[in-house]
Amino acid sequence: MKTCFLFPGQGAQYPGMGRDFYETSKAVRELFELAADAAKLDVKRLIFEGSEDELKQTRNTQIAVALIGAAAALCAREHGILPQGAAGFSVGEWPALAEAGVISHADMFRLVGERGRLMDEAGKRSGGSTMSAVLFMAPEAIEKVIADAGLTQVWVANYNSPTQSVISGTETDVSAAELALKAAGAKRVVRLKVSGAFHSPIMAYARDGFAEAVADVQFKDPAIELFSNVTGRRIETGAEAKELAVKQIVSPVRWIEEEKAILAAGFDTVAETGPGTVLAGLWKAVAAELPCHACGTLDQIAAISL
Repeated sequence: MKTCFLFPGQGAQYPGMGRDFYETSKAVRELFELAADAAKLDVKRLIFEGSEDELKQTRNTQIAVALIGAAAALCAREHGILPQGAAGFSVGEWPALAEAGVISHADMFRLVGERGRLMDEAGKRSGGSTMSAVLFMAPEAIEKVIADAGLTQVWVANYNSPTQSVISGTETDVSAAELALKAAGAKRVVRLKVSGAFHSPIMAYARDGFAEAVADVQFKDPAIELFSNVTGRRIETGAEAKELAVKQIVSPVRWIEEEKAILAAGFDTVAETGPGTVLAGLWKAVAAELPCHACGTLDQIAAISL
């Protein structure tokens, strides 16, 4: 079986996630220690004892989701599920980079911690920016509504599925876009509880700071097939992975194209290695003919490794 691991991003987190991995795997416990040292954060307390509100803070969420994604992948490997490919949604691209051998887990955790801090700070510096999910409207239609309304400070940030996208921008333009999209026929527009306009030009401060953070970090060529949010295509070299890791902060997540690229690469199955089942749901909307297995708990991993 040719398997691709999919790593979820911010929004998939919940208190207590990954506890079964931690309690049953010595390697996962060592991964927690590595993350705590690299990010200078008590991740065990945050994930197992922290409140939902604390876990939702961007600077905490990103390291927590990346850690549980890496833990899920490690446990999947321990149960004999070995990936030949990897992809991740937004911050989920970081455990995918580690899974593909592009960077070490220590570097991954350190950089994710810095990424979360910088994106949180960029949101605060923006003077008011946000995101909204747009449901049951094609991405192309959303782009047209925004353009026709003359809104220059709102963009499509996540191309999640043919009927689900996320817009990102200033509070003023996102609010205007919400009204225009509803008037144009969007069945639901839902404001997201985020600290900034992620995956938009408003994150330029975070991009610039992050470029400095990765400058001296070695990015190796991928050891397995690896796919990019920015291009929607396969990443061929470590140099390309490094460049895209910086661009990703201000670029839209082209998840529809990425899923199609994974499907075209001839994978037999995909596994959502991390908390929740968000990516499994998005996968069904684009590539239902290929199964996507949830691997966010030990029971789920055991069920498909038998």
